[in-house]
Amino acid sequence: MDPDPSRPALIPPFGPLSGVRVVDSARFVAGPWAATYLGEFGAEVIHVEGPPFAPPYSDPTRLLVPLLPPGAGPDSGVSESWVQYSRNKLSFGLDFRTPEGRTAFLDLLRRSDVWIESSRPGTYDRLGLSDAAVWEANPKLVIVHVSGFGQTGRPERVGAPSYDLIGQAFSGYLSLQGNPDPEPPMRAGTALNDTVTGLAAATAALMAYVHACRTGRGQSVDVAQYEMFFVLLENLALDYFSRGVVRGRHGTAHPRLHPYDVHRSNNGWVVVAAPTQAAWEHLVALIGPVPPTWGDPQYRRDHRPEVDAAIATFCAPRSGEELERLGRVHDVAISRVYDIAAIADDPHYRARGMLTQWNDPVAGPVTGAGIAPRFSDTPGQVWRGAPWLGQDNETILRELLGYPPARIAELRSRGVVGESPPREPHSATATPPHDPDGRG
Repeated sequence: MDPDPSRPALIPPFGPLSGVRVVDSARFVAGPWAATYLGEFGAEVIHVEGPPFAPPYSDPTRLLVPLLPPGAGPDSGVSESWVQYSRNKLSFGLDFRTPEGRTAFLDLLRRSDVWIESSRPGTYDRLGLSDAAVWEANPKLVIVHVSGFGQTGRPERVGAPSYDLIGQAFSGYLSLQGNPDPEPPMRAGTALNDTVTGLAAATAALMAYVHACRTGRGQSVDVAQYEMFFVLLENLALDYFSRGVVRGRHGTAHPRLHPYDVHRSNNGWVVVAAPTQAAWEHLVALIGPVPPTWGDPQYRRDHRPEVDAAIATFCAPRSGEELERLGRVHDVAISRVYDIAAIADDPHYRARGMLTQWNDPVAGPVTGAGIAPRFSDTPGQVWRGAPWLGQDNETILRELLGYPPARIAELRSRGVVGESPPREPHSATATPPHDPDGRG
């Protein structure tokens, strides 16, 4: 699975995926995040965007509010989401709806290992870029299709619009979140379905890439947003088909594990988790004597209000910090409910490099989430900020595709390629991340 030495590398070598080239023509979180995740571990990711090559862009993620730098408008700023989720990418502004653009896109795919897209099913077929047509250009290419409902199935679903919230709802996930009826279900506080789908798409891309390296044959991967959440809902389906159980919402409590809930300290919220018998015994040693009947797990579950009241009484007069310390002393799982302000001050986050600084070419110096998981020998890193549209056109066309200057000039003059540099570009060189153990 060594990279082809005849293909020019466009990024610094690092990470376990060094030498793998990924073309990303996806939009709006799930697909792009899959490519970003691969890029954080060394894959060379080329994000392809069509016109308009100026605001409003074809990739709406660039201008999701809030924008950076603070106070910037669409003509001079960039979305915080784009800054976090598009770092480590190259940008190629290309209109592949045109014959010349389609030729250039196929030339790019010939030199690539993975293509990730997230259009509605059938979009690329209509552009003359069906899977079959692409495999004629590169039989080893892995094609990852990310969509709301999949590439096949009921036509009314396949063609329907979908976003993160739709994936949460259709998967069954939303039916389990929040307080019981008549309160409404509560969505996840972030685009959780999108990001989970992105991780699944990245994993699937690598599985198919391994197969292609072994066999010389690429394949397509059909990633449906709702399916990725559905398969993660523990034994939800087994509960229904085996016992006829339709699970509902339980608020902060867990339907089966107990104690496993949120409690109030004197300065915020904490979670206390003691779902096993050994964990329960440690908790009892911490909170003090309890009735002997509570030693039976089924009794505890049947008398949750009494047990929870005892835990709450113990937590209420103490600070979250004290409860965490006592939990460590007694080997009980207790944690404050951290918000980003607490995370920013937490020494463990900083010791593991999970708060990382880099330079964005539009926003300037920024601090965001670091790279995880950590590899002992080939760590991931942030080597550049999220690119402005078309930032790497010249490099891709000249160095990778081998186009002569006259052809590049013609593509520019015809609007087949385009770029939108910032008014006051910042340095694109990444600031070395905080790395206490020297491994990136």
